[in-house]
Amino acid sequence: MDKIADGLCIVTTGGTFDKIYDEIRGELTFRRSHLPKILKAARCAVPVSVKRLLALDSLNMETSHRKKIADTCSSRPERRIIVTHGTDTMVETAHVVAARKLDKVIVFTGAMVPFALENSDAVFNLGCAFTAVQLLGPGVYLCMSGKVFSYDQVRKNKELGIFEGFSLQSTPVTEGSGDPGVNA
Repeated sequence: MDKIADGLCIVTTGGTFDKIYDEIRGELTFRRSHLPKILKAARCAVPVSVKRLLALDSLNMETSHRKKIADTCSSRPERRIIVTHGTDTMVETAHVVAARKLDKVIVFTGAMVPFALENSDAVFNLGCAFTAVQLLGPGVYLCMSGKVFSYDQVRKNKELGIFEGFSLQSTPVTEGSGDPGVNA
């Protein structure tokens, strides 16, 4: 396998992960990705390339944006890809990427609190995604709050602000029932 395919790629699409607080406008907005700063501070030893694809709140994503993300995952030479994405529609985009049936490991992650703000979960989620993308077999996954989910067995619980797994019969996953993010 060649050197590029042995590394991994992070595709940034925006979302809360990369938002910053604009003091003048009094709102969260995008300027540039925080990933280079995070990777340097973490002393990342994994060969990684960063592809800044979009800078959108996932609530503003359209079908064309999801297709662009899927096209990028398909065309990248790396077989391991992390996609940073807004949490509100992350599952929807993961379904679009999974429909391509790529022979790659693709892990979506994001943040509930922007990296630029105190108590952000961005670095933890990215670190978990780094580990997951290296250990999982080909497929599409979501990695949030220390848990890894198959794209087709996860949903965002907006009331609790967490992602939770479910079986294909749409029943909640309980402790030790096969959810890869739950310890038996």
